[in-house]
Amino acid sequence: MLECGMLERDRRTLRRRSAVLCRQLVVDEMLIQLLQADDILTESMAEGIMAEQTSVKRSCRLLQLLPKRGPRAFSQFCAALRETEQQHLCELLTQSPEKETHIESIQPGEEPEGKTEQLVVQSTERKRERLSDSSLPHPTQEVKRARTHESMEFSLDADSPINMPVLPCTPDFYLSHCQQSYRMSSSPRGFALVISNVTFDPFTAAELDTRKGGEVDDEVLRKVFTELDYLVTVHRDLTAQDMRLCIKNFCQRPDHRTVDSCVVCLLSHGVEGAVYGTDGQLLQLDWMFEAFDNSHCPLLQNKPKMFFVQACRGDEMDCGVEQIDGPGRTCSPSCEQRDAGREGQGDTTSRQRGDMGRPRIKLPQRSDMICGFASLKGQRISTAAMRNTKRGSWFIQELNKTLREHARDTHIADMLVQVNGRIKEREGFAPGTPHHRCKEMSEFTSSLCKDLFLFPKYQP
Repeated sequence: MLECGMLERDRRTLRRRSAVLCRQLVVDEMLIQLLQADDILTESMAEGIMAEQTSVKRSCRLLQLLPKRGPRAFSQFCAALRETEQQHLCELLTQSPEKETHIESIQPGEEPEGKTEQLVVQSTERKRERLSDSSLPHPTQEVKRARTHESMEFSLDADSPINMPVLPCTPDFYLSHCQQSYRMSSSPRGFALVISNVTFDPFTAAELDTRKGGEVDDEVLRKVFTELDYLVTVHRDLTAQDMRLCIKNFCQRPDHRTVDSCVVCLLSHGVEGAVYGTDGQLLQLDWMFEAFDNSHCPLLQNKPKMFFVQACRGDEMDCGVEQIDGPGRTCSPSCEQRDAGREGQGDTTSRQRGDMGRPRIKLPQRSDMICGFASLKGQRISTAAMRNTKRGSWFIQELNKTLREHARDTHIADMLVQVNGRIKEREGFAPGTPHHRCKEMSEFTSSLCKDLFLFPKYQP
C-alpha cells in the first residue's frame, strides 16, 4: 500500500482540470494496464474502474483514485496519457497556469500557434513488453504488442491522425430520433473486433509487403470506437485460419445478448471478395458475413452489424480522369505529399414455432448489416487502396474524422457518404512514379432497415 498521497500542486491540477478530463479522457484497457504496470493501480482498482457503465464514470472513478496513489501517480498518469496518444490532455495538465487560458480558447482539433510536437518515448519497450502476448488471445482480451521507436514516431508525428474528442450527442437529439432508429442505448454499445495484418510471412507470403502505417490504423480504430463506448479487441498479424477462429469466437460471444450492436474491422492486403492472412492465404469476406447472419448469429438478430474493410480489391490503380469543367492545375488542393504508399445456411423448421405452436416471424438470412470498403469493386475494374506510412490509410483517416465530428447527429450511412466525398477529393503525390496524382474511391453496401445513430456519450 502506498504510504502517502499525491503532491498538493499535482492534486490541485487534477482538481482544476477534472471537468475537461471527465469529458475527454479515454479510459480503456491499455491506459489501465499501463497504470497497473507502474504500480499506480491495484488489480481490484482496475476492475472497479472498468466495471463502470459509461466512459464518463470510468474517468471520474480513476480521477478519484489517483490523488491517493502516491507522489508518482501524477507523472505516471501523464506518461500513460502520452503512450495512449492523449497528448493533448497531458499538455493540459503540465501547462503552467498562465498558459491554460490560452489552451482553453483553442477548439478541439486545433493546434496552438507556434506549437511543436515533441516525441516522448519513456521506457516504451519495457512497458510494452510487459503488456504483450504473442499467443492468440481470448476474444475478451485486447492484444498489447510491443511497439518500436519507429512506430511511436508514426503515431506521435506532427502528421499523426486527428485526435479531437468524439463530439457528444445531445439529449434533445436522442429523444427526437431514438424511436425511428435502431435501439442504441446499451452501455457498452457493443463489442468491436479489429484485425490488423501489418507484417506478412516472408516464406509463405513473400509477395505481400509490410503494410507500413497499418499500426496507425488499428490504434486509430481502437481509440475512436472506445470513445463511442464499444469494448474493443485488437488482434495483430493473424494467419487466415487464425482470423477465421477469431471471428468465429467473436460472433459466438454470449454477451452479444446484452448489447445493441457490433463492429468488425479488417485491415490487410486483399483482392476482390477476400483479405489475406499473414500466411498468404485468403479469408473470404462472404464467409465472414455468413458468420454474422441471422441463422449463425441469433444473438445479433435485428441488431445493426457494422463492418469496415481496409484492403485492396484488385490491382488496378485509379489514375483519375480530368474534370471537363474543372480548373486547369497540376496539383489538387487535396494532394497528399506522402500518400504514395499502396496496399496492396441449414434447416430451421424446428425453430420456427414457439412452445404453443404459433409460427414466429421469419427473418431474411442476412439483414441489418452495413459494410464500408476502402476501394471500389465494379464489373470491369477492382481498385487498390491508398495508405500513408505516417497517418495511416486514407479510408481509416476519413472514417475516424467523420465519426468524431458527426456521429453526434448523423446516421452511419450518411457518414459513409461523407467519407466517400472526402476520399473523392484526395490525390497522391509521388512525382516520377505511377502513383503520382493517383485516386481512390470508397464505397459501402447496406442492408440496414432503419437509421443507425450511435448517440455518442449519451446514456438514457
